Amino acid sequence: MVDERLDDGVRIAQLLASEIEGDEGRLRDLTVTDADPDVAPTADGALAYAVRRTEDGPDDDAGRDEPPLAEVYVHSDRARVEFLAAPDAAAEAAAERDLRVRPKAVRPPRTLVFVEDGAQVKWILPVFERVLAAGESEPDA
Repeated sequence: MVDERLDDGVRIAQLLASEIEGDEGRLRDLTVTDADPDVAPTADGALAYAVRRTEDGPDDDAGRDEPPLAEVYVHSDRARVEFLAAPDAAAEAAAERDLRVRPKAVRPPRTLVFVEDGAQVKWILPVFERVLAAGESEPDA
């Protein structure tokens, strides 16, 4: 049995980005943008990248005009995902997967989900799916 855990925030964020970018299922509509390849963890969390819905087309800038669904921050021992879109759906889905969740009291509100181990990267993917589904069910303004 392996007793080691992956608790490096930068590496966890990299794994999450790889899972999002490599998903050919439901998450194929997401893309990682504004990535900082030299991001260094901080106590408050340093912005590593944004996650946006993609637009149709092969353009490398696909999704950049869309507001982010989430932003990923790195700490020394974990990654933090701040869901800007569908924060209630994100909170419910993350809690169902036993991820640590808390609201962020800002306007508009956000939901923070902590990914504290490399294995939890797989746990948060359904949260992104739920946020996507919630966005699709909202009426156009």
